[in-house]
Amino acid sequence: MAGNPLTYLRHGSGHSLGLDLPPGRAVYEVESGVLVEPILWISDTCPDAGLWASLQVCHGRTRLWPLLLGGSSYEPGSPWTTGELDPGLIKSRPGDHDAEVLLAKWWSVYATADEDDDMSVPERLTVTAPFGNRWPGLAPAGTLQEDPAARAAEFAEHLVADSRLTAPRLGLSVSARGADAPADLGWGGPLNYENDTAQFSTVLRSWEDRFGARVIGLGPAELYLSVAAPPTDADHALRVAAEHFAFCPDNVWQSSTDTLIRYAGSLRNRAWWSFWWD
Repeated sequence: MAGNPLTYLRHGSGHSLGLDLPPGRAVYEVESGVLVEPILWISDTCPDAGLWASLQVCHGRTRLWPLLLGGSSYEPGSPWTTGELDPGLIKSRPGDHDAEVLLAKWWSVYATADEDDDMSVPERLTVTAPFGNRWPGLAPAGTLQEDPAARAAEFAEHLVADSRLTAPRLGLSVSARGADAPADLGWGGPLNYENDTAQFSTVLRSWEDRFGARVIGLGPAELYLSVAAPPTDADHALRVAAEHFAFCPDNVWQSSTDTLIRYAGSLRNRAWWSFWWD
């Protein structure tokens, strides 16, 4: 199939791609007020629980990665249908970066206090103990507990059912792999920390490879992953927790698990990861 596969969708049916989709519409990239090309297809209503799994199976043929998309509490369509997606803001591609280099860079910023910090040096070092401000390096790969596709399908059903997403809808992104979808869409969830989402997709690619992670859902500033090879022991979980802190410090700073050690305890054998940027 040549070109952008989203151009083959008509009236949400997807029949030209061999897909049985609910009613929906394409969302276009806009440059200087002109519609350029579709970057997302989004359903009009909440999808059936099993639809995500069937679309995941078709990804190799369609090049469309399925997503569960949550809106904001004040505007359910935001950011998906309100002109807030901006692929032009993404100045690089996931393959341009190295995951460990990025995580080490972010760690050095968030684990180090400065004169304008609202945390003292001892408080900040308590948060990141036992590593302090020393980046511990990438965590070893996990051991698969289940096929990643099967784990992804299970979590997608759970995400539809548990009301975690506001006004959830089904999305389709033209992405070679799920990890690339946030960058391909021009999603700005971590905008307060970094506006080049390709850098986050680089790390997501690494987690796909090492932990069988799959991108399942996105909110305005939230990210949901299934995880088929989570850490199972305390030491491994602590190393993974360090990566999570570098990737999204608000997961630790803004939660009840307000130190790396407490947060690591929540990751052992956990089948899904979520992130939220303030």
